[in-house]
Amino acid sequence: MTGPAPTDLARGCLFDDLPPSGAPEHFATLTQGRSTRVERIVSQGHTSPPDFWYDQKEHELVVVLSGAAELEFDPPRPPVRLETGDWLVIPRHVRHRVSWTLPDQETIWLAVFYD
Repeated sequence: MTGPAPTDLARGCLFDDLPPSGAPEHFATLTQGRSTRVERIVSQGHTSPPDFWYDQKEHELVVVLSGAAELEFDPPRPPVRLETGDWLVIPRHVRHRVSWTLPDQETIWLAVFYD
């Protein structure tokens, strides 16, 4: 990271404190610096709203830690299905959306946003 070094240790478990079933999609920033941010995202049957596209100024590395999801892209290209252990780098300004996540199990993502 390019941000200042932490003055104390930070620790946690990515599988603790999960939102209850049926809760809204959950985003938690785990750490960040000047040009990097790390988030845990928990989805369960969540998708991006119709006609909504992420168009981010940073690159994004996304890892599915558990569960499964499918991403769509604009302009259209084949959808990408991610399952436990899969990762994908989405370059900045590549428009994308989540078209599907498992409805009966959490999909836990680790997302790293960087310049």
